[in-house]
Amino acid sequence: MRSESDPVLRVEGLGKRYRLGERAAAYRTLRESLAGLVSSRSAAGAASELWALRGVSFDVRRGEAIGIIGRNGAGKSTLLKILSRVTPPSEGQVLLRGRVGSLLEVGTGFHSELTGRENVYLSGAILGMRRAEIRARFDEIVAFSGVERLIDTPVKRYSSGQYVRLAFAVAAHLEPEILLVDEVLAVGDLEFQRKCLGRMNDVAGAGRTVLFVSHSMGTIERLCSRAILLADGAVAATGPTRQVVEAYVGLGAARTLAWRRPAEPPASASAPRLERVGLVGVDGAPLEAVTSATEVGIAIECAVPVRSPALQLGVSIQDEKGQPVFATGPRDDGRPYPAEPGTHRYLVALPGAILMPRRYSVTVSLYDPGGAVDLRPDLLSFDVAPVASLANSVDGGRPGVLQIPCRWEHTMVEHVAAAAGSTR
Repeated sequence: MRSESDPVLRVEGLGKRYRLGERAAAYRTLRESLAGLVSSRSAAGAASELWALRGVSFDVRRGEAIGIIGRNGAGKSTLLKILSRVTPPSEGQVLLRGRVGSLLEVGTGFHSELTGRENVYLSGAILGMRRAEIRARFDEIVAFSGVERLIDTPVKRYSSGQYVRLAFAVAAHLEPEILLVDEVLAVGDLEFQRKCLGRMNDVAGAGRTVLFVSHSMGTIERLCSRAILLADGAVAATGPTRQVVEAYVGLGAARTLAWRRPAEPPASASAPRLERVGLVGVDGAPLEAVTSATEVGIAIECAVPVRSPALQLGVSIQDEKGQPVFATGPRDDGRPYPAEPGTHRYLVALPGAILMPRRYSVTVSLYDPGGAVDLRPDLLSFDVAPVASLANSVDGGRPGVLQIPCRWEHTMVEHVAAAAGSTR
């Protein structure tokens, strides 16, 4: 007989291995498979192994809200994909007790030619909801998404933000015992994000189990009582959320000063997408180090396959806990958004020497009024080293995250001091 204290999720020695250098094929003949087995030994070195996860073990009890944190590439999304049975593990096992719902890649199961109404039923069925459940929640789902006027319009005519909001609304109204959430609260505008966060709070407050992946440490601390830190595919820390977040901040992960989109086909040939982002100096050359006196620029390249008049571009800087420092966009300096078809290159120059010594990350996003089109959280990460200057102490001991060059005025009124002294 199972007690309430028994874990609803147990992960034991979990590992996921990928082979690099192998060409994946949709179909393989028996001859190709046998040839692969014969040649695998002779082709030593042609393919190498990458362990996205290795030796991961933990328990989750009923009603817990657990945050999964770690740098990009730590294995967070791979872990959730294994738990949701999207991909099988290479080793270890997962024991799940109860119905599992996943908010991984929203929009899974949507068909562009079908209307929003039809896609609600289709996506709900794929996510494990019965038709009666979908019918009972249909009005609530549509109201949550905010696309009531378009519900009987084919979703191919939705903006990317409207599409994602409806997909999230369907998935968010599942009622599983275990809910897996992978960084989907970034969809839509600020009001919709608050609704998403409120929904996650409701799920956790109802006694259901939540595993939540996010780059926002503030959100993790608000939602989760306990956290697990992944580093290089292994559990680096687990325990109360605040302690694990502090361990994450002090992890000292490698800097990422430049990013290029992986060489893989885009999900949609017509969707705008980011291609390259990097830190550069005032001369446009890539930066290798940043100090509190460095003038930093962010170079951005994006591709716009078809005219997108509502498309916007945004850049934000976060501190080491994921809290926003500031944000900017081309319109701040009177520059156009990337609306016309083609390749667009931007260079945003930060005001000279404003960042205090600590670690920062850069988030870049393409979005329209309906929400994110291509969102890249924590795309770059860099450390600002202290230097001796009038604007900053060598040890970086001043409070705050910005060093603002303020204009000071000073007047020495000597005759007032002299007059005061003469009255003694």
